[in-house]
Amino acid sequence: MNVANALTVLRLALVPVFIGLLVAGGPGSRAAAFVAFAVASVTDLLDGELARRRNLITDFGKIADPIADKALTGSALVTLSILGELPWWVTVVILVRELAVTALRFWVIRRGVIAASRGGKLKTLLQVIAISLYILPWRIWLERQLFMGAAVVVTVITGIDYTVRAVRLHRAVPGQPAGTGSGPPGSQGTGPDSATGDSAASEPGAGEATVRGDVPRTADPGGGGGHP
Repeated sequence: MNVANALTVLRLALVPVFIGLLVAGGPGSRAAAFVAFAVASVTDLLDGELARRRNLITDFGKIADPIADKALTGSALVTLSILGELPWWVTVVILVRELAVTALRFWVIRRGVIAASRGGKLKTLLQVIAISLYILPWRIWLERQLFMGAAVVVTVITGIDYTVRAVRLHRAVPGQPAGTGSGPPGSQGTGPDSATGDSAASEPGAGEATVRGDVPRTADPGGGGGHP
């Protein structure tokens, strides 16, 4: 197992630790839960960067990385809702979007990749900040609501955008980037590098199309990661 995959496994291992600390309650436990969540979130960035820079992309990482991402975010949202600190509709909206995007990701994975977008990275950043504010044992109700509200709006918008791009990619002629003109036979789709956010990725091969948008760390063409 390479270092990028090890970080992904670490993120998964931190999920039950984080949940236990969050449920325990008390200022000390909440502070410790925040640290666990922060460390897990940092590994989300690092494993993608390492996979891209050191060419450590594996089939295990392509599957485990998005699972680890959703497990961390989902467990935080569900636990906060169970504790009565976050409305259930917020949790449902975000989780439905994330699960739908994951399904779309696997639906088009054999057709090509969807390059990371700024919206996807902004969505991830807002979610991490909003969840962190809810975890911290501080009376910051207004800040929590503002950041979570922004996170929900961006989450929905980027989900719609990802759906459109995924459908476009699925319909694209093999070997032709979706939404562009004709190219020589066997031409490869390419995508822009993304510095932060979700996932690194494999270079699209001949016959694959590339669409600008969000994509898992493990599937960004020739560049850094990006969260959908």
